[in-house]
Amino acid sequence: MLRPGSFAERKRRLVRDELCHLALRLIAAQGYKETTVEQIVDAAGVSRRTFFRYFKSKEDVIIEVLGDVEQFVVAELTARPPGEPAAEAVREVLRALARLHAGEPDKTLAITRLILETPDLRARYLSRTYEWRRSMAAVLARRDGREGSSLRDEVTVAVPFAALEAALTRWDGRTDLASDFDRALEMIS
Repeated sequence: MLRPGSFAERKRRLVRDELCHLALRLIAAQGYKETTVEQIVDAAGVSRRTFFRYFKSKEDVIIEVLGDVEQFVVAELTARPPGEPAAEAVREVLRALARLHAGEPDKTLAITRLILETPDLRARYLSRTYEWRRSMAAVLARRDGREGSSLRDEVTVAVPFAALEAALTRWDGRTDLASDFDRALEMIS
């Protein structure tokens, strides 16, 4: 097993990130179905075997990028001040996520478009976002000293999350995504 922060782990992360970057670039240029694993490995200068050491499928390249989001939201929510109301903490974390997405508009727009246009990816995305919301609700429960999340925790996460998703799917990269998220929140308040 690789030690976190070891040279081998950093190298593995760099290769994974480069494969993701190249795959996203190719998919954005020519379409998801049209892009093959062969094209991705040719662009990266690696073998198919290397590709499959990192990913089970082409679909997993996109889903892997999304995996970083769960780590981000859980870490951010865990780091929020203990006395902060749960709803405010969730909104601040999702606002930070919106700023993170807006900082990489080309990547965010490409991934969003892919998810919206590709049924298999959309299904995987919905499954992942369900896990993110569950993880965030569990953090809220722990903040309150409870073992399991409640309906209140689930709703406290799900409602602003839906507002962010709505803002993100309509975002064109020219507006401030965090402000779009705030406007979406105002509509449901």
